[in-house]
Amino acid sequence: MAQKHILVIDDSKTVRNLVSFIIKKEGFKVTSAEDGLDGLEKLYANPDISLIVCDVNMPKMDGFTFIKTIREQEQYRDLPIIVLSTEGQETDIQKGLGLGANMYMIKPAQPEKLVRNIKMLLG
Repeated sequence: MAQKHILVIDDSKTVRNLVSFIIKKEGFKVTSAEDGLDGLEKLYANPDISLIVCDVNMPKMDGFTFIKTIREQEQYRDLPIIVLSTEGQETDIQKGLGLGANMYMIKPAQPEKLVRNIKMLLG
């Protein structure tokens, strides 16, 4: 079975590195991006990406705009997306899920729960 490739998008280098470490430890290939625009570039450059873990509050392009942008493109309509954000208001969660995120997790997420959710979404 081919190694699954995950894109981690977060403007915090610390969070990007931590999430990437947790995911790599489980045997996944990881590419990281520092904001939504960088995330789009990395997604377009890596057609093998199987899942995205994305923050909401980021410069240049926020997570909501990123999700909306890729969901409007046919080839990314079914790509699993997990929002990982400090924004835990019900309105933020509903917005993220309404735009097409498959799951919305609040930071700091438990590493085991994040990995379990990734594996569940990847089937």
